Amino acid sequence: MISETFAILGWGSLLWDERPEFDARHEPWQFDGPSLKIEFSRVSKSRLGALTLMIDNDHGGHTKVAYCISSRHNIELAVEDLRIREGVGKNGIGHFQRGRTGQFRDNVAFEAIAAWAESKELVGVVWTDLQSNFAKETGKKFSVDSALMYLAGLEGEAKEKAEKYLNAAPKFVETPLRRAWFAQNQIDSNY
Repeated sequence: MISETFAILGWGSLLWDERPEFDARHEPWQFDGPSLKIEFSRVSKSRLGALTLMIDNDHGGHTKVAYCISSRHNIELAVEDLRIREGVGKNGIGHFQRGRTGQFRDNVAFEAIAAWAESKELVGVVWTDLQSNFAKETGKKFSVDSALMYLAGLEGEAKEKAEKYLNAAPKFVETPLRRAWFAQNQIDSNY
């Protein structure tokens, strides 16, 4: 029998930056979600310019992301919960519903999410689905080298927030930029 549940995918601050109102609306995180290519390729204004994780099929590393089960039994409410938590518009939240319908930015990621959801017998899935704004915010095309130079140029609280985000991301997040940043800063990626 197919369950009547919706999953929320996470790979970044959803897992470590507690927000009680949002966190009360889902079960604990599990770590066998779909494999997606993610990277720290979005400049976050709310985090003073820290590079945050997003689905990035051009630059990201394959990562089996986390998921949790939403307490919602309606896709619109699950989308709205995540939208409010992430502080984005509706276009910033991707979703899948059984039958391969939904809203998404990246077809490769959508197909991986849909196949995984069907294997888990889920009614639907929601995820943060923002585009990279690195080139727009920095004037340079994203690459590991340009991102490292960008991070090196941050100062004060902006630098602290960027380093916190890179360090706080879950251990399972292994992207090309994170590996290079850990190596450059002589940080043990195993903590």
